[in-house]
Amino acid sequence: MSTTATAVSITGIDVTTYLVKDPKRAITFWRDVMGLPCTWSSEQGAEFELPDGATFGLWRLDDGNWYAGNGIMFRVADVKAAADHFRTRGAKIGDHIEVNEACFMAFGEDTEGNTFILHQPKK
Repeated sequence: MSTTATAVSITGIDVTTYLVKDPKRAITFWRDVMGLPCTWSSEQGAEFELPDGATFGLWRLDDGNWYAGNGIMFRVADVKAAADHFRTRGAKIGDHIEVNEACFMAFGEDTEGNTFILHQPKK
């Protein structure tokens, strides 16, 4: 690979962010209910660093626009145990565990209406 190609190649994802309507409420959910360590916060949002170095963020747009986000899969060692645990803390996570050839998944929704998946790979 050339020096130019190396310099402009995408090498990872630094932050994955969901839009929120109420940053304070959303921060409380992700920090206190889901247990993510908050590494930065403001009146507009926050960032949470995960043990693998990935960062999950929340952000309220200045103009108040919002739309539900989806597509984030949070890795867990035991999807059933994790879903049961987070439900006892007040998280909205469905009872059904989806099973396919590659993984186990439990589907949840945060206080803002953003959806997420607790994900346990089979390998």
